[in-house]
Amino acid sequence: MKKEIVINSTEYETRVAIIEDGLLVELQVERPDAERMVGDIYKGRVNSVLPGMQAAFVDIGYEKGAYLHSSDVGKIWDRGEAAEVTSENGEEAPAEIVRKRRRQGIETVLKQGQEVLVQVIKEPIGTKGPRLATEISLPGRYLVLVPDDDTIRVSRRITNWGEKRRLRKLVSPIRPEGFGFIVRTEAEGVEEHEIKADVKRLMKLWTKLKRKSETESSPALIHKEAEMLISMIRDVFTEDVTQLVCDDRNVYKKVISFARQVAPELKDRVKLYKGSAPLFDQYNLEPEIDKMLSRKVWIRKGAYLVIDQTEAMVTIDVNTGRFVGSKDIERTIFQTNLLAAREIARQIRLRDIGGLIVCDFIDMAIRDNRRKLYEEFKSAFRYDRAKRGINPVTDFGLVEMTRERVRPSHMTMLSEPCPCCDGTGRIIARENLAMKIERWFHRARADRKYRDFHLVVHPAVAEVLADNGSSRLDRIKRAYRFSINLIRDTTLDQSQFRIFEAASNSDISETYTRN
Repeated sequence: MKKEIVINSTEYETRVAIIEDGLLVELQVERPDAERMVGDIYKGRVNSVLPGMQAAFVDIGYEKGAYLHSSDVGKIWDRGEAAEVTSENGEEAPAEIVRKRRRQGIETVLKQGQEVLVQVIKEPIGTKGPRLATEISLPGRYLVLVPDDDTIRVSRRITNWGEKRRLRKLVSPIRPEGFGFIVRTEAEGVEEHEIKADVKRLMKLWTKLKRKSETESSPALIHKEAEMLISMIRDVFTEDVTQLVCDDRNVYKKVISFARQVAPELKDRVKLYKGSAPLFDQYNLEPEIDKMLSRKVWIRKGAYLVIDQTEAMVTIDVNTGRFVGSKDIERTIFQTNLLAAREIARQIRLRDIGGLIVCDFIDMAIRDNRRKLYEEFKSAFRYDRAKRGINPVTDFGLVEMTRERVRPSHMTMLSEPCPCCDGTGRIIARENLAMKIERWFHRARADRKYRDFHLVVHPAVAEVLADNGSSRLDRIKRAYRFSINLIRDTTLDQSQFRIFEAASNSDISETYTRN
């Protein structure tokens, strides 16, 4: 697989695109007025503890109270007896101990007014403030440092048990007392001296922020996670990336400097783009970014997806569209579903969709085809960096899945609710609006206060009321003995109308409006 990273930077935003085999699969955007919070460490003060919700609200200096659930409070768990862990093939997992844990109430460890060191694990989304955890973690190039822990865990993506054992043996003797480590996927095949250097960097960082936390008064920012650009380079710029291209000289220098420190062998793969055309145009990325905001997504052979995002979940519907396939209907449906599975995985990664996702594939009668679709769908997410869980295809063709959501999706970030439809994606039908106008005049007749009116509507609504030989407006005039001057206004939303009293030209639209 050919993998490239493309970085476009301007005064107003920085965009990092990840391209796999010529397809845009991931986009990260950062703007100066909307800096990311995930990974930031604060010294906060507990505002309130809610035993009924097993949660607390913590003041970290943000405009909204930050949310801390009991499951994210490290010391709320008591450690019990140790238990052996075995792998899927029955072999004992090397040097790994897990512990049975029992939950205590959050009120036993947190009190109102208490100062606590916390880390943001989820960005503010909608009306909700950021979500916190007391279990701090500091990511490095190859390791994640976990203070107040004593375990060594290895990334699940490292599937070779021999390599897992090697990494555990390598990290175990250099683990400082009172600290745990998570060995990242990037550590696979890495030599001992590189791991040691990463441990040294992380311990130096922890000492610095721990000292700061002891002197600062709450609420206070103790540690700011690396900017999006650096964190992306740290997490994504690995051996499988063929090249990294950026169009800004300052960004180029920053990437080169960072690469020298953590991955000098990759330094030569960093390129400064000097072409005359915009960098994203050179890679034909702008049309793909525009499609991210589209509800309908066409896929090969004329099939398409319909993606609907609500506050509770995201639904994705698969349609055959113009794809008629062969004479075998089951084969046609199966082929469409396979194409859709790959594109759904790409769109979920590209749009950074998280939470509960329900995919409605076309029903298939053959059970083995449903199994193959499930395996294909799981395989399509093999390079996805977010945590996820995917259930098998049901008899009704549904796949339910969850995906880690740490920040609002790109749909939320790059778009805003429609002022006409209030975010529903639909507006009132012209016929229905015409009926609302009729009811308005019916109420005005009962009041007997006004007789002469100016009615302002969009031309499309005027067509229903008076054009094309319609006598609807004439009937209102005759029935109520009103004088109504119809005015067409192209600047008015099709879902709205305005009514003015003719003599004073005052807007009385709301006078007889009922919700």
